[in-house]
Amino acid sequence: MPRQETHFTDHYAEVCKALGDWGALLLSLDANGKPNPMTIGWGSLGIVWSRPMWVVLVRPSRYTYGCLEETGDFTVNVPPAALDDVAMFCGTVSGRDHDKIAEKGLTVLPSETIRSPGIVECPIIYECKVVQKTDVVPEAFDPRITQQCYPQGDFHRVYFGEVLRTTADPAGVPTLLR
Repeated sequence: MPRQETHFTDHYAEVCKALGDWGALLLSLDANGKPNPMTIGWGSLGIVWSRPMWVVLVRPSRYTYGCLEETGDFTVNVPPAALDDVAMFCGTVSGRDHDKIAEKGLTVLPSETIRSPGIVECPIIYECKVVQKTDVVPEAFDPRITQQCYPQGDFHRVYFGEVLRTTADPAGVPTLLR
């Protein structure tokens, strides 16, 4: 069955499980138009400003940070459990030094609403346009979060990506569950 357009809240439980277990792949383009996926384990899918929104966090030290600043858009690609090794790889090597798409044999899928493509092998793809970005305020954190997540002071930029389109491969969605 071919990929179908779907509501952004369809498969919410499966997306949350994947995000918590092995992550999702945030993909944006670099200045040369090369797609770069980065694994995210932190993110939020919901409603902000009366719009469907993915809220994602990226540290300025990451290659993806420059990609997001360049394109102003991204896709969130939810890989099946069988690709947890790909998620691990994309979260441990930098797009500065690796062509992660080629090295892992992934296939890009052009988006309909933004420049950044999706990943064919991922059963769920969200196309998102950045509508707001802000840096976290270190002084506003609960000290436990600062100690646990920012011991080196490398605070995130928070990107609010309006979900413009969501697609799913109905046959692939069950593969998100182990």
